Amino acid sequence: MTLYRSRRHSWQQLDASRATKLTDARLQLHHAAQLVAAMGISYLPKADDDSHTNMEWLAGALASNVVGERPFRVAVRPSPFALAVIVGDAELASLPLHGRTIADGARWIQVQVRTLGVDPQQFTLAKHYTIPAHPVARGVPFDTTDDAAFEQLQRWYGNADALLRRLAAERGGSSVRCWPHHFDIATLLSPMTGTSIGVGLEPGDGSYDEPYWYVNLYPAPHDAGALTASALEGNGTWHTDQWLGAVLPGSRLAQEQQEAQISSFLESGIVACETQLRRDSGG
Repeated sequence: MTLYRSRRHSWQQLDASRATKLTDARLQLHHAAQLVAAMGISYLPKADDDSHTNMEWLAGALASNVVGERPFRVAVRPSPFALAVIVGDAELASLPLHGRTIADGARWIQVQVRTLGVDPQQFTLAKHYTIPAHPVARGVPFDTTDDAAFEQLQRWYGNADALLRRLAAERGGSSVRCWPHHFDIATLLSPMTGTSIGVGLEPGDGSYDEPYWYVNLYPAPHDAGALTASALEGNGTWHTDQWLGAVLPGSRLAQEQQEAQISSFLESGIVACETQLRRDSGG
């Protein structure tokens, strides 16, 4: 039986040479995760910050918020690629997704929620945002032939969750959550009233077609040049096209001491953003 209880995470080596080859697996996982986000959309009160739709990484799976009088979650596990129903810290049922469609997954979830006392007719895949296109959205079955890509995504999310949880605990950040729109897993720091620093992992998007770590700030700096002049550790750089933030793409990871490299990058990005926010506030 799969157990979804908290346990100490050991860093899993990431293959930097595969970072730019995860696009198809990432898009399939993103679409499958909408089945999980649908639990919050279907059964939880709408939150202004969309937190009812977000997901938590639980021992290898992206899990919905708890729903139902008999509390349970629906989750998607990247490797082996499957949906699961979690009650407490145990897996009640699972559905391998290779060869199945989104509609198959939705029907399976409806059967599962009925057995747990939740109205299956309320389940909906309608959402108030859009995500990148993939053939699975048109009814093409999921395909996990490249299972190594899904296994790499499992490692990226697992490493990110552990590192970000530690950072959030040290710096008083928000709970670490994955957001179904951009599909990033992140925490939010609040160094001063009315300001925030986002720290997270994006598995890939229109800016970088590979997983990348990021640090950004709110509000936008008065002088972006002052921020981007700040040195970044760990082979990071400043991104300035359409949005501003510190980034460390996965293809720039070293083969050794990856956790230390990422940690030093994040720390340098956070310090740079904190300094800029103080500068802008006159502090």
